[in-house]
Amino acid sequence: MTIKILLVDDHTLLRSGVKLLLQRNPDFDVVGEAADGLEGVKRAKQLRPDVVLMDLHMPGLSGLEALQLIMQDLPRTAVLMLTVSEQAEDLGAALHAGARGYLLKNIEADKLMEAIRRAAAGEAVVAESMTGKLVAQLRAGSAAQGQAGAPAAPPVRLTPREREAMGFLARGQSNKEIARELSVAESTVKIHVQNILKKLQLSSRVQIAVYAVEHGIGK
Repeated sequence: MTIKILLVDDHTLLRSGVKLLLQRNPDFDVVGEAADGLEGVKRAKQLRPDVVLMDLHMPGLSGLEALQLIMQDLPRTAVLMLTVSEQAEDLGAALHAGARGYLLKNIEADKLMEAIRRAAAGEAVVAESMTGKLVAQLRAGSAAQGQAGAPAAPPVRLTPREREAMGFLARGQSNKEIARELSVAESTVKIHVQNILKKLQLSSRVQIAVYAVEHGIGK
């Protein structure tokens, strides 16, 4: 199935280069472009792409603000931030807001295309060089909670299996790995993940991982 992609970046040359790269692959269909966050939100609502590839820092409405607005109306759309920022704070803010992934603009062409495919399939993708910062940020938050006292209990009731699955997700394990750990079918794990997303009103596996660490699930 062809993956419909919307490009949002204030640099015309970069958009043109990425569009040219993606259009060489029959799996991708670049359905639109936008030069700023506000236009990106409007185009996303009009075109309903499978994946939005968006810059983080843009004049006017930032990529983070545009991401939040897109998630409100199109929660199933995979938004991938494509940025030069290697700041852990930007990474955390984007993932908390619902980004399916966080990529750096120095990414190799084949890895960019693979990341788009994975995001369209529902997976979370983070630049390899940012993974360590994500883990450090999660651990720091968990340690701070430990010093402040026991983390707050989740506001909704999760089944024991869902809590187990969240613990494995917090460690970055795939559905196949989780299925092996729980001795269940991979399809059962997918159901658990969907139930967790729905109950907690989250939009990605990364958000589940962040939520699990914040609430002390799976320690």
